[in-house]
Amino acid sequence: MSFDAIVVGAGLAGIVAASEIVDAGKKVLLLDQEPEASLGGQAWWSFGGLFLVDSPKQRRMGIKDSRELAWQDWLGSAGFDRDEDEDYWAKKWAEAYVDFAAGEKRQWLHDMGVRFFPVVGWAERGGYLAEGHGNSVPRFHIVWGTGPGLVKPFEARVRKAIANGLVDYRPRHRVNELLTEKGVVIGVSGDILVPSNAARGEASSREVIGEFEFHAKVIIVTSGGIGGNHELIRKNWPSRLGKAPKNMISGVPEHVDGRMLTISKKAGGRIVNRDRMWHYTEGIKNWNPVWPMHGIRILPGPSSLWFDATGRRFPTPTFPGFDTLGTLEAISKSGYDYSWFILTQKIIEKEFALSGSEQNPDLTEKSIRKVLSRVLPGPTAPVKAFMDHGEDFVIAGNLEELVAEMNKLTGDNLLSFEEIERQIVARDREIDNKFTKDLQITAMRGARHYLGDKLIRVAPPHKILDPKAGPLIAVRLNIVTRKTLGGLQTDLSGRVIGADGNPVPGLYAAGEVSGFGGGGVHGYRSLEGTFLGGCLFSGRQAGRAIVKELM
Repeated sequence: MSFDAIVVGAGLAGIVAASEIVDAGKKVLLLDQEPEASLGGQAWWSFGGLFLVDSPKQRRMGIKDSRELAWQDWLGSAGFDRDEDEDYWAKKWAEAYVDFAAGEKRQWLHDMGVRFFPVVGWAERGGYLAEGHGNSVPRFHIVWGTGPGLVKPFEARVRKAIANGLVDYRPRHRVNELLTEKGVVIGVSGDILVPSNAARGEASSREVIGEFEFHAKVIIVTSGGIGGNHELIRKNWPSRLGKAPKNMISGVPEHVDGRMLTISKKAGGRIVNRDRMWHYTEGIKNWNPVWPMHGIRILPGPSSLWFDATGRRFPTPTFPGFDTLGTLEAISKSGYDYSWFILTQKIIEKEFALSGSEQNPDLTEKSIRKVLSRVLPGPTAPVKAFMDHGEDFVIAGNLEELVAEMNKLTGDNLLSFEEIERQIVARDREIDNKFTKDLQITAMRGARHYLGDKLIRVAPPHKILDPKAGPLIAVRLNIVTRKTLGGLQTDLSGRVIGADGNPVPGLYAAGEVSGFGGGGVHGYRSLEGTFLGGCLFSGRQAGRAIVKELM
């Protein structure tokens, strides 16, 4: 069988691109090193959050958003400072993506059957000036069905194309080389791996049972980032974030290893913004892991008190949910790889959510009954399971006992009960008035002016040491690896740019391997809901551009 295009990687960006290509009647070879169970890649595991601007759901919640405000927020967060070189295409992609999020993105997905949870979330709240980092308004739209619900329409399009003979899908095919001829990428070669029954996310065998070589007019790389490769993360770790952590947990399966970045570079592609990455600071070790060092991220509300490993409260604006990389820098520069939340039962039952489709069965299963149960007293069942079985949780009836158990958990004995008590008592005194100089309390009260936060996300302000709000809870927070913000530089068609600044003939890229577009559409920081969206947009852009090239 001859192919018009070869897609390397069957994650979200890959199946979006393949869908666009086959819709034009072109033939696609879809290759992936993992078993068929992993079709859809990391997106399947996601919470399903998407960045939308001025959506009907925002307007229904009383949120006044605009393309201009979103672009202001994007620029303030991205901090593009390599405009004539590594950020040249990234900034063009960013502007095009904000236009997409404020324009046809919602309707395009709606036409494929994608629906959203009615309450819009407020991620990355910033805490700086108007032109600084963060979302000025809530924009985090959760897909009804979470990650699997977003993957489903594109998987359905691919499977229909398989049935119609337009897609040849070959899992367990690991690409080792992009074949070139006179500077033109003409095909791929690699290893056929032994068939595997490994479930989604589980480690699969790397035993080789054969070789392959295929040719096509166009090759598109959609193989993901480096989040499962801790060695490569440490190698590219930026000094601005302090020393690279010795201990991290993984928010993605270990096969997310960055292999295709090096392979694409050998074929002439240019990798830019290697030092930009996105790792979460609220990671907990999965008590029921799927992959090695499996980490889950807490999606926190703004009320928990955040302390470094020595028991010092982090300063403004490193509050829960405000500035991921700002907090990562503070943790790294503390000299330790972990930090602590201290909170109450009253806070955890309203403010703790866990990232991931499997940690939100109510949303993933589209169960209205289960979603409504979230308003009942007590934490959600997945959070309760971590409280009961997770090694990072400590629960106690009083603060002295809590601090003693925190010291016992780490074995470092870094925490002083008297120091932590002093800081919490000082904070609690600020609760007595409706006004305060503690900006975290101001932020909590401000958040509750937004109906969505008041209803399901932010607990009423109260004293941490109020016995009626207890018991007290401490959570050890690990750094959990996640996203690559740099990658293969691409133009607005998804064509990979070479060292000479010109497109490499025959080679395209989309998704995380291309920094979600242009080699780094986010710049230094993400506004959240933009990783899945970046895969959608870059996959669509590249797929449609490939169709034009093939015509």
